[in-house]
Amino acid sequence: MKQVSLDLETYFDVAFPKHWDMPPALLESMRYSLDAGGKRLRPLLVVAACESLGGNREAAIRVAAAVEMLHTYSLVHDDLPAMDDDDLRRGRPTNHKVYGEAMAILAGDALLTHAFYVVASLAKDGLIAAEDAIAIVSDLSEYSGPRGMVGGQVADMEGEQGTTDRARLEYIHLHKTSDLIMFSLIAGGRTAGASTHQLEALRTFGHGIGLAFQIQDDILDLVGDESKLGKKTQSDVKMEKVTYPFLIGLDASREEVRRLTEEAKSAVDQAQLQSTEILFAIADYLVERDR
Repeated sequence: MKQVSLDLETYFDVAFPKHWDMPPALLESMRYSLDAGGKRLRPLLVVAACESLGGNREAAIRVAAAVEMLHTYSLVHDDLPAMDDDDLRRGRPTNHKVYGEAMAILAGDALLTHAFYVVASLAKDGLIAAEDAIAIVSDLSEYSGPRGMVGGQVADMEGEQGTTDRARLEYIHLHKTSDLIMFSLIAGGRTAGASTHQLEALRTFGHGIGLAFQIQDDILDLVGDESKLGKKTQSDVKMEKVTYPFLIGLDASREEVRRLTEEAKSAVDQAQLQSTEILFAIADYLVERDR
């Protein structure tokens, strides 16, 4: 995990071409949030899926960077006063608290659009075939847009205690969080030339661990340690959001995390990958994490 983070940070230093005439304040705001660290889960999944099939690390890191740019844009926008109105992200002041709301919005917009440039550059530089780059761009658009992450965010915004049932909550979690995790695995597989069967197994794996990841977030928001999480807890309660612990209780939520994880591991175990060790280790970490 540490090496993936280091490779990612090295790529971020060259991800924005030096000859581009960009406002320095915009680049600073973008890098402020990109460099905040965090778990780097999605980039790790890209690289793990790619290398589980014997793929190229350099190509995987670029795809991982694109995913992290898109994920970071979503966090910058989530933190805005019009959304979750958060003051802290990963233990640091949120982007809009440092650079102002307008710059935070524009920095998020820039990260979002640059993610697609990064994927397209893979084909231009000969690291993957053009058809694979097109497939990754298509998937990224689908899983991050109105049918995916953004749709899930809207459903989350509209949901409230007393009106959101479990089916609707699962929809929110699957699209707000799981879709981008699922994309990361599929993109890593495409980067390594995965077969249709292997891509479907990675999709199933991502669906399961993505939903488990968000349920674990629900749990940690209720009982987690703020010093480890780097943000305030009980925010879902204060905003009267529906969560798995709210609907089914804490113990049942923990059991759901375990069940989803085991089903996900079972699916990928049958995909005839070269190695599943890292993918399984990530799945186990998500069950046990406390931050």
